[in-house]
Amino acid sequence: MIKNSADDLYPDDLFELSAFTPYLLNQAAEAQSDVFSRNYRDRYGMLRTEWRVLFHLGRHGDMSAKEISESASIHKTKVSRAVRALEEKRFLARVTSAEDRRSERLSLRPPGQEAFRRLSAAAQDYEAALERHLGKRDARKLRELLKRLGQP
Repeated sequence: MIKNSADDLYPDDLFELSAFTPYLLNQAAEAQSDVFSRNYRDRYGMLRTEWRVLFHLGRHGDMSAKEISESASIHKTKVSRAVRALEEKRFLARVTSAEDRRSERLSLRPPGQEAFRRLSAAAQDYEAALERHLGKRDARKLRELLKRLGQP
C-alpha cells in the first residue's frame, strides 16, 4: 500500500468528514454566523443576504444589484430578493440609471444608514469578543489564513 499524507489523517483508508477542512470551515462559519445573525435578525428582521447587501451599500455607497452580486459573491436572484425585502423595510431606495434605463442604482435611506451604523458597531463588538476568546495573535492568524484560503 502506498502511503501518503492523508494516511495520517484517515487511518485504515476511512475518510473522516469531521476532519475534512472544507467541512470544518463550513461548521465554524455557520456557528459564528448564527451568533452574529441575532444582531440583524432580532433587531431588524433581516436575513443573512439582506445584511450583506445592506453592508455593501453602507460601505461602498450607491451600487447596482449586479455590482453587489459580483462584489459579495452572492447569486443575483438572492440579491434581488434581499433588495426587495430591504426596500419593503424602507432601508433602501432604487433609482433608474440615467445612462442605462435597464439598470437601477441602489442607495441606503436614512433608516438603512442607521441600521448600517448600528450593525457595524455590533460587528466590531463581535470581532473584539472573538479576539478575547481566541487571543489577539490567534484571531489575527485565523483571519490571515482564511484570506489565503479564499484566494484562488
